[in-house]
Amino acid sequence: MLLGMKNGFFVLLFLSIAPSLKSQTYEQWIDYSYRYVEANRLDSAEWALKNAMKNSPDNPMNAYLFHNLGTIQRRQNHHEEALQSYSLALRRYPKNSVFLSDRASLFAEMNNFQNALLDYNTLLEEAPDHEEALYQRGLLYLEMKDFERSEQDFGKMMELNPQSLFARLGFASLYKIEGRYPDAEKIYNYLEEKEPQQPAVFAGRAELFLLINKGSKALNDINHAIRLSDPTENPYFYIIRSRAKLLLREKIAAAEDIKKAIALGYDATVAEELLKLTY
Repeated sequence: MLLGMKNGFFVLLFLSIAPSLKSQTYEQWIDYSYRYVEANRLDSAEWALKNAMKNSPDNPMNAYLFHNLGTIQRRQNHHEEALQSYSLALRRYPKNSVFLSDRASLFAEMNNFQNALLDYNTLLEEAPDHEEALYQRGLLYLEMKDFERSEQDFGKMMELNPQSLFARLGFASLYKIEGRYPDAEKIYNYLEEKEPQQPAVFAGRAELFLLINKGSKALNDINHAIRLSDPTENPYFYIIRSRAKLLLREKIAAAEDIKKAIALGYDATVAEELLKLTY
């Protein structure tokens, strides 16, 4: 019953904001795109942004619209299209830190680590104290197994901000990969006291508990992380929970979490390999 009411609301909202093709201004198309995003009609938001740029192809603000378009396409898992849109935004503003950061993270998501690294390097040449870029590049170095450079980036973050949550999360990730599990757990326990509302702390510790075969503790932590977060932004949390349930031999529940992760945008190819373990 509630689901039906919700769907009806979205249909009515869509009908109420559906624009005429002929008479809309640049600003109105942009406004429609925001309203479509709020209504979770991402395909319509994409259409509205394209019409805005068609309405005014030489407008210098189009770089920002291309960036927004890329983010909407990314949320729909249209990665190649999103990459093209981010690149068009960067063509006009090649040093924009937000544009560079988002394209770098998309490259990393697509396992194109070298190009991701190039974008983070460009960003950090312009803004060497950019904490988020240092964190993301540090994680990228972990993926590339360049542990020394990863440690350097996390260390610089600590120099810039001795209270940095993400520097500590970075070191905890490094210690997990190096097999220094007690050191990683100490960091997570410290952060649990200092940042009790931060879902990344509990998700990270859940991953640690999975590595040392503590399924119940992993499940408790990831459930807490999910309660603290917006599920649409963290489909990977459901993958962590499925792994905890698999460890506890709860295959049916694990399969449900994997399917939920896919529905929220997690890479279906990777998830389906995990799904095979539930058969």
